[in-house]
Amino acid sequence: MTASPADSLPARPGAELSERDRAVLSAVDAGFDRAVDDLKALVRIPSVSWDAYDAAHVQASAEAVAALAEGTGVFERVSIERAPIGDTDELGQPAVLATRPARAGRPSILLYAHHDVQPWGDEALWRTPPFEPTEIDGRLHGRGASDDKAGVIAHIAAIRALAEVVEPEVGLALFIEGEEEHGSRSFQRFLEQHAEALEADVIVVADSDNWSTEVPSLTVALRGNVALNVRITTLGHASHSGMYGGAVPDAMMAFSKLAATLWHDDGSVAIEGLTEADLDVPEQSEEHLRAEAALLDGVQLVGTGPLLARLWAKPSATITGVDAPSVPDASNTILPTMRFRLSTRIAPGQSAADAFAAIERHLRAHAPFGAHIELDSIDLGDPFLVDASGWGATEAKRAMADAWGAEAVETGIGGSIPFIADLVAQFPGAQILVTGVEDPGTMAHSPNESQHLGVLRRAIGAEALLLARAGDRAE
Repeated sequence: MTASPADSLPARPGAELSERDRAVLSAVDAGFDRAVDDLKALVRIPSVSWDAYDAAHVQASAEAVAALAEGTGVFERVSIERAPIGDTDELGQPAVLATRPARAGRPSILLYAHHDVQPWGDEALWRTPPFEPTEIDGRLHGRGASDDKAGVIAHIAAIRALAEVVEPEVGLALFIEGEEEHGSRSFQRFLEQHAEALEADVIVVADSDNWSTEVPSLTVALRGNVALNVRITTLGHASHSGMYGGAVPDAMMAFSKLAATLWHDDGSVAIEGLTEADLDVPEQSEEHLRAEAALLDGVQLVGTGPLLARLWAKPSATITGVDAPSVPDASNTILPTMRFRLSTRIAPGQSAADAFAAIERHLRAHAPFGAHIELDSIDLGDPFLVDASGWGATEAKRAMADAWGAEAVETGIGGSIPFIADLVAQFPGAQILVTGVEDPGTMAHSPNESQHLGVLRRAIGAEALLLARAGDRAE
């Protein structure tokens, strides 16, 4: 068995579950090994959606997901679709769309996840091969094992469990995107082209995390993002550092001085015009955060205020890449130009467009020595605050409590899911629920990403209960 009997789905202490709901949870237990095997099969497909990687793998991943959707026996239509990127003729990566209309006036639920993954990076940093799923101490290791192929499997397995017990009456639309890790470039056009099929009363976005491996979360606040490439140039060509160093500014010197202006001495962001949100946050100890982030002994935390406010309600700025000669290729040369990637997270309440304007003003105003600045590859994503007052959130938290045996915590996350703003714009009446299968030990986007199998089991159970109970509602 994949999980021990102790990992079987618990019932919330004192909860009165119906016979139907108990049967649904039993079906989740009975189908869990199959779900894990399906997850392993998806992880073996290196579906990196970035332009530099083989798009055939993303297509193979979409085909595998479509086969899983077909195999549920629930959907009336399953297809692989591609939409244009913006106003261009270029098509985005393949997404899976599966639909089943509601019966007897029941509500409809759109289930979202993505099947593409981040690049794996330096394979030497992985303890196990990134695309050979490996179980170690109750966790499944591999790129995409959690983010977000486990989200895909949570949807598939929940639908299977429900269909084992009852004929679903809730309307279902399954949308498994193929380019979330590459900016969801065709997302808006996809929504426009398939608006009728995707329209729903509740949208479940399974791409977030949980408070712990034992306590579930409903994410209610997400930071936005502004990412861009910055090229800084000081010379028309390279020159000998011995001949001109000391009088002529090189691009690396200009970059260093410009980069230093992005933060105050305490590490908080120093870009004028980026705002903060007034959010109530739970307490978290410094020891917990240090352990979770693998902070080395003696290295101090940055920023000010409550720790979770720094992660959820304040902006951050990170240089995520630098194009410059490597140390082995270094020569005694004054570098004329260099490029870096700046990734900022912006607080709920500020639009990405306003934040970008503030960042651009800062970069141009602080370019040292009159260095020339060029910006390109600009990605914008708005932050989001979830309205948790609707029936969807109420039922989701109740289902989590029953499946996990612990009450759900409403949380924020420091990361971004920019396309949620597109969902809100296209479907303004829908309730958005941001759930997930990750936990603090997942290490998504990093080497040694893994999925806690107990969390996956409980996430499937919670979603299966939500779908069953939504089918009890008359709209």
